[in-house]
Amino acid sequence: MKKLTKLCILWSLMTSVLLHTLYIPAVNAEESSQTLTILFTHDLHDNFLPVESVQNGDKQYAGGYARLYSAIQTVRAQEQNVLLVDAGDYSMGTPFQTIFQTDSPELRLMGQMGYDVVTLGNHEFDYRAEGLADSLQTAVNSGEPLPQMVQSNITFPVDHDGNLTDSLEHLKQSMEDYGVKEYTLIERNGIKVGIFGVMGADSASKAPMSEVQFEDEVIHAKRVVDILKQEGADIILCLSHSGTWPDTSKSEDEILAKKVPDMDVIISGHTHSTLEQPIMAGDTIIASGGCYGENLGRIDISKQDNVWTLLNYELQPINETIPEDKYINQQIQNYKTVVEDKYFSLFWKTYDEVIARSPFSFPRLEDMYPVHNESTLGNLISDGFIYTVKEAEGEAYEPIAVAIVPIGTIRGSIPEGDITTAEAFSISSLGIGADKLPGYPLISAYLTGKELKTLCEVDASVAPLMDDAQLYMSGMNFTFNPNRLIFNKVTDTSLVNEQGDLEEINDKKLYRIVAGLYSAQMLSVVGEKSFGLLSIVPKTKEGTPITDFEKYILHDGDGNEIKEWYALDHYLQSFEEVDGVSVIPEYYNHTQGRKVVDDNGNLFAILSNPNHISLVVYGVVLVAAGFVTFIVVKIVKRRRKKSFDFLD
Repeated sequence: MKKLTKLCILWSLMTSVLLHTLYIPAVNAEESSQTLTILFTHDLHDNFLPVESVQNGDKQYAGGYARLYSAIQTVRAQEQNVLLVDAGDYSMGTPFQTIFQTDSPELRLMGQMGYDVVTLGNHEFDYRAEGLADSLQTAVNSGEPLPQMVQSNITFPVDHDGNLTDSLEHLKQSMEDYGVKEYTLIERNGIKVGIFGVMGADSASKAPMSEVQFEDEVIHAKRVVDILKQEGADIILCLSHSGTWPDTSKSEDEILAKKVPDMDVIISGHTHSTLEQPIMAGDTIIASGGCYGENLGRIDISKQDNVWTLLNYELQPINETIPEDKYINQQIQNYKTVVEDKYFSLFWKTYDEVIARSPFSFPRLEDMYPVHNESTLGNLISDGFIYTVKEAEGEAYEPIAVAIVPIGTIRGSIPEGDITTAEAFSISSLGIGADKLPGYPLISAYLTGKELKTLCEVDASVAPLMDDAQLYMSGMNFTFNPNRLIFNKVTDTSLVNEQGDLEEINDKKLYRIVAGLYSAQMLSVVGEKSFGLLSIVPKTKEGTPITDFEKYILHDGDGNEIKEWYALDHYLQSFEEVDGVSVIPEYYNHTQGRKVVDDNGNLFAILSNPNHISLVVYGVVLVAAGFVTFIVVKIVKRRRKKSFDFLD
């Protein structure tokens, strides 16, 4: 009997332990089903291959889709409910963009990597409406799995007769064929996630040739959020190509979160921000993971007491410690061959051809933006423009006074070591020419001497307000004082001739300038950015304002457009060779006094030599001060009179 009792007790204990063991996974499964992992990227810019940099003399490689995919797969193996999204600008920035229209490698690779949802960025419109339409159609025709695309504030403007242009009609049809939606609902283990996309005002302004328009993102976000709530979304996720800024009053996604508080998460692209910790705007999580696929962003949120709570936020570096996925790597190599066959062969070049060597590293692009001064990289590119045009024109060459390179058109830098054709392309990779081939061409125009001085003022006064406006120039030196009144910061300007001698600028004379197609077009809108106080109008040799810039594209002896990237490539090969390879001279390891910042806070330095704008401002201030003084004197006299009357 005692033995039977012991057996019963032992059986009860074993049963209890077994039930307890079985019960734990049941609890964990329930908790897991209420946890969502959001993996995110943005601003990939066609960086299929790792990005090279030099840190403390050592080469390092970050990003690359093959490693990125391995990191994604690792998380998928560990977590039950995973979403993978991208917040736009997945294209444009490396030679892979040259087959954007013909092969659509970006969307096809993202489909193979299992991206659930993506949105559009401004750079998806770099090849205009027609280019994006072709890319979408090519992706659809491939028959491969593709990510869902969402965009909620795009509109298609019509002409006076209510018709779309042929290119907009093509884009609209291609978006329909692809299945682009305002929003989508995705379910993960009973969790309904509503996802939509918007493009912000700053981003939209940087797609001037898109032909489409983007309406107020706040209005459309509110509208779509209301729809998603009605359709039962548990979580609302916004893919916003708007960005964040240090100045919260201008930080578009922070403003969006405050005005549309029912969004749970915003994946914020466009500004290439790297947020090591998310921005919390009320209950909305704003996340950014940097650019070029150098990080894989991760957000884990869990439902606790009927409220979604942030459990974890991290940016996983995509570096050499992560193995490359062989399949994705092979797909990239295949596309690399296509780039060589379809694009670089037109220039008698190959992707990995070593064209030059740099014995030093140029400043990184991310280090150039915060600093308002001369850049050795800007010097190199602008010098290359003049050199290549001179070579192309030969005996017919007419001297170029100034070559202009805005920082916004520079997409990469040069680390120490060998430089390939692909790397030269990536530095000046933007846009498309009239020949429908990728790469902005150079154009020739004329500016008066007064307008050349205005160029310097644009850099000095407008660049602090709009960072993409910072200019690097060959052929002109200038000095500015950042403490002086806006639009009157430049204190000295001079031209530099081919012999290196300084020349005084004649305000009324027309001088030849060279710039990229996009840069030249943007010069015409300087007036808008300066509230109409500055004016630059590119002209013909005869002084007639240019309206169709494509007519003034520069060509080589064979009639080919001189692309910005090709001008740099050609210049890089012009230097003295060592062991059969052109080597960048030490000259470009130092600045040359082309842009001098005179940070003088002395009152005389600030107020001396005012231009007409400053004189007007000073006049207004003096009149206002005089008026205030007059009022104060009147008030004092009246009070004194009342005091005397009281004494009487």
